[in-house]
Amino acid sequence: MSTAALINLVRNGGYQVRRRALLTSRLLQDEKRPAAAGYSSTSEHRASRFEADGSGRPATWDTFGIWDNRIDEPILLPPSIKYGKPIPKVSLTNVGCTSHIGKRKENEDRFHYAQLTEDILYFAVYDGHGGAAAADFCDKYMEKYIKEFLTQDENLENVLNKAFLEINKAYESHAHLSADATVMNAGTTATVALLRDGIELVVASVGDSRALLCRKGKAMKLTIDHTPERKEEKERIRKCGGFVAWNSLGQPHVNGRLAMTRSIGDLDLKNSGVIAQPETKRVQLHHADDSFLVLTTDGINFMVNSQEICDFINQCHDPAEAANVVTEQAIQYGTEDNSTIIIVPFGAWGKYKNGEINFSFSRSFASSGRWA
Repeated sequence: MSTAALINLVRNGGYQVRRRALLTSRLLQDEKRPAAAGYSSTSEHRASRFEADGSGRPATWDTFGIWDNRIDEPILLPPSIKYGKPIPKVSLTNVGCTSHIGKRKENEDRFHYAQLTEDILYFAVYDGHGGAAAADFCDKYMEKYIKEFLTQDENLENVLNKAFLEINKAYESHAHLSADATVMNAGTTATVALLRDGIELVVASVGDSRALLCRKGKAMKLTIDHTPERKEEKERIRKCGGFVAWNSLGQPHVNGRLAMTRSIGDLDLKNSGVIAQPETKRVQLHHADDSFLVLTTDGINFMVNSQEICDFINQCHDPAEAANVVTEQAIQYGTEDNSTIIIVPFGAWGKYKNGEINFSFSRSFASSGRWA
């Protein structure tokens, strides 16, 4: 698509969008917002998403062929010209998030999102264990280290790799200077996503907090849990002199203590092969197909599987409502752990609403605690 053609498309598209908004305003006014409780497969179709004849066909498409998701955002012109296709702005005001303490005495989860530069957004969840010290440290300083390395390297995977390793070193120095002995044993998961130009998504993670992308209504996993059950992770632990032991619930733990093989902090286990090196994944978004990005801690993802998360969110009016719905579902399924979620809507928000949600009745209700 030429630059002139794209600019003309953006200019002419404004009238069509405004005209469609007037035609559908009455439907939107009559629409009732669903309660923030569990959704069933019998939920009614919303008029703004589906034709009134009950055919299930999408009711409206915008000028660019992107689903009219009622999240009204402008087109990012420079990236659209660069990539040769319209790219909508991803606004932080539309992000949905919530964190629930569960049945724990303290909420050790942390989450954060921000605009780092003119073209890069930052989203992160941290699930602390052994206290909140490591999660608090990451929540406070990760953004700083990412910004620092962005000035040195344009490759976002390299930036996140360096930031994870550097913040672990900084936490080690902080722990040695701290008068609180528990800081030495505290640790945290870290799942961080960077979005550049509204289209380039890069995720880095250590531990068992997760990231997934909903593409065409299906869950696309962007992270893999770092647990002793993974062959390559177990081999590294043993080569470094550590060992894997199983607790009374049959869960493997490094040195009988930690249920993950990578983390930030857990300084007493670094010589046993628990590393802060993240695994990374790069994805180019397709806003006509991609509905949202989700980051979760294990209080959610150990109880609600990835496709269920997508299905529950797809039933919801907006990301804020969806965040509450997913955490409530995790609680109903029996989670006792802290539960945290961030939902970032993309161009296909609201497009893929499944007519039926398949529940997993074989889900495990075992505790997801990291301590044996």
